[in-house]
Amino acid sequence: MSRERAAEMIEWQARACAELGSPLYAELLPRVAEDVRAGGVCARAVTGHEDAPGPDAIALRLLGGVHALVLAEQAPELAAHYPSAGGEFRTDRRDTLWHAFRDTVGGALAHVRDWLDRPPQTNEVGRANVLLPGTLRAAARHPLPIRLFELGASAGLNLRADLFRYSGGAGAERFDWGPESSPVQLSDGWRQPVPEWLTEAARAHPTLEVVQRGGCDLSPVDPLSPDGALALRAYVWPDQCARAARLDGALALAAEEPAEVERCGVAEYLAGVELRPGTLTVVWHSVMRQYVPAEEWARVERDLRRLAAASGPDAAFAQVGFEPRRAGERRPFTLSVRVDAGPEEWLAEAAPHGLPARGTAPTT
Repeated sequence: MSRERAAEMIEWQARACAELGSPLYAELLPRVAEDVRAGGVCARAVTGHEDAPGPDAIALRLLGGVHALVLAEQAPELAAHYPSAGGEFRTDRRDTLWHAFRDTVGGALAHVRDWLDRPPQTNEVGRANVLLPGTLRAAARHPLPIRLFELGASAGLNLRADLFRYSGGAGAERFDWGPESSPVQLSDGWRQPVPEWLTEAARAHPTLEVVQRGGCDLSPVDPLSPDGALALRAYVWPDQCARAARLDGALALAAEEPAEVERCGVAEYLAGVELRPGTLTVVWHSVMRQYVPAEEWARVERDLRRLAAASGPDAAFAQVGFEPRRAGERRPFTLSVRVDAGPEEWLAEAAPHGLPARGTAPTT
């Protein structure tokens, strides 16, 4: 594909960053797109990757590679503009920011090009804000110890979601759940009114007993390794410090609570999942379906139906998803829950990073 197509994809990501609260990246990416069109250093960085799948692939991989250099203290001039490294983003220094970014790319071209081969691995901790409530919804039906499996788990950070602290709403509708001292605080996660199904489920289940944590990913990240932790931090946008703090807390929990993430595809992994007597088996996934080929996802759905058909009071099953869903002209990111072989319920909508969420009238 042409450089023009690559530039258009980068501009698409610039608009997404503006909408999702990263003015730094919203400022940088249009300049990157211009540089790609002009055949500059950013064009050299993305050469051979212009046809990478997904509109966000080129931009986020390029940005992640550069951010890794900043976090590793190898780009001091650029670090002065990155809040994640103690710097400050100021619109009156936008030209200085761009020059520092361009020079960083040019000075570490081999490193940046290596990151173009990596899939973005955000492992966004904020998405637990809807995944855990979806699991509470299932637990209200089947109050059993939980076996938790995640499709597209990345580093598996959200497999410790029951150890996070959640809050939202106010007064009688307030939702508070999880250990108060948790290093991951998902505060003000739900807009008022907090849905009644959630407050009732939280009162009925002030804790969840998770007896197994596992998942799969084509390129799993080891959160306990320095390289793995750096990669995860590099994909958090540098002017979103609350996200970075949540990630740091989740990394601390990962060191305390084990979870096994296997290197394999989602269909292969789910084919090996069976129900177990005395437990509720929960399979969840978030913002990953668009990366799975249609044929493979059809195999996933067959196994989900297999598990649902086998579900019963003593060996139960639930599927919890947080994915974009077409709804008329809109495509909101929606929490869905299916318990046993029942209908899929759409229960809430949230920003792509999971915060904030708002309840919707339950629909099937």
